[in-house]
Amino acid sequence: MIVGAGHAGGAVAAQLRQFGFAGPITLVGEEAYPPYQRPPLSKAWLKGEAGSETLLLRPADYYAGAGIELRLGATATALDREGRAVQLSDGSVYPYDSLILACGARPRTLPVPGAGLDGVLALRSIADADRLKAVLRPGLRLAIIGGGYIGLEVAASARHLGAEATVIERESRLLARVACPELSAFYADTHTARGVRFVLGAGVEALTGTAGQVCGVALSDGNVIACDAVLVGVGAQPNDELAQAAGLACDSGVVVDLEARTSDPAIFAIGDMTRRPLPLYGCTWRLESVPNALEQGKQAAAAITGRPAPAPEVPWFWSDQYEFKLQIAGLPIAADQVLIRGNAGSGRFAAFHLRSGAVVAVEAVNAPQEFMAGKLLIASQKPVDVAQLVDTGVPMKEVVASSAAVCA
Repeated sequence: MIVGAGHAGGAVAAQLRQFGFAGPITLVGEEAYPPYQRPPLSKAWLKGEAGSETLLLRPADYYAGAGIELRLGATATALDREGRAVQLSDGSVYPYDSLILACGARPRTLPVPGAGLDGVLALRSIADADRLKAVLRPGLRLAIIGGGYIGLEVAASARHLGAEATVIERESRLLARVACPELSAFYADTHTARGVRFVLGAGVEALTGTAGQVCGVALSDGNVIACDAVLVGVGAQPNDELAQAAGLACDSGVVVDLEARTSDPAIFAIGDMTRRPLPLYGCTWRLESVPNALEQGKQAAAAITGRPAPAPEVPWFWSDQYEFKLQIAGLPIAADQVLIRGNAGSGRFAAFHLRSGAVVAVEAVNAPQEFMAGKLLIASQKPVDVAQLVDTGVPMKEVVASSAAVCA
């Protein structure tokens, strides 16, 4: 039984079949669509460059052919751990031997007056993206609350469609919680050059409206940003209510081990809703990314089918804005040094985060070699030759080889 038919749920269902699981599989999802990719929603989907078929993880007829029962438009309302059964919103009850929770996360709401006005939007699902897509047009004034990756990707798509975009961020720089200052500055310059306006260090006091329609964002400094629509992009919170009600261990997400197993041995959890161990960093973390969902799906499928646990992977993420592809590997946990390879002005560079001389994370803009090599260096946990790392004349494969040779 798999609760949640997003990227994580759809992928683990297929993974179970690939690993030889022959029993019945039921995949329950609250949306009307088979499992689909979410990353394109803020980019190609908004811009009209992707159709519904291109979003699907697998053709719609795959599931019946693979013996996977799809229950779409349904939600799990109760979990009976003792009886090993899940009750759905239509009253039906499904027994399970193994249960996988893949409930994902939802956008955080803005706790201010006016948050319920028409024209106040979020972005998580196809339905959300369609609502946003329907309002984006030349001349529309879009206010984006939150200067994270979702907000910046939507700003880029909005400009592509001719809309005006103003990004409001409470921190003093963009991406303050997830990127180094050099990367923040690069994206601020990139978006500004394309007509995006930024209001930094600004708290939102209220959303104002006329006849029920949002028309402004009132800031803590007394200024009001006039707008025709608002996108709220202030992070996501895990959908762990079902797990909490069932008494599973939760800590801002469902707590799992390296098999994606919860505090109940018969229940697994994967994807954005989990707090998982990160062996490379000696801590637990809640990761919101497709690679994390796929990795945990492999962990759960391996445990259920009796296969050896897969080796831990380096966390990685990506973001596409205009002609720039950002690829991130690792997490800058306890980093004590940041080194820049290349020149941000050229549109191709990488920021390496080091801890005690070893790479723990890399942020690479249009620099795939630096990204791939960075993943290898992070996995090795070995000190790197700093002089070689910042010298663009030294190929990254030599930097990796040098690190391995020194530590051999």
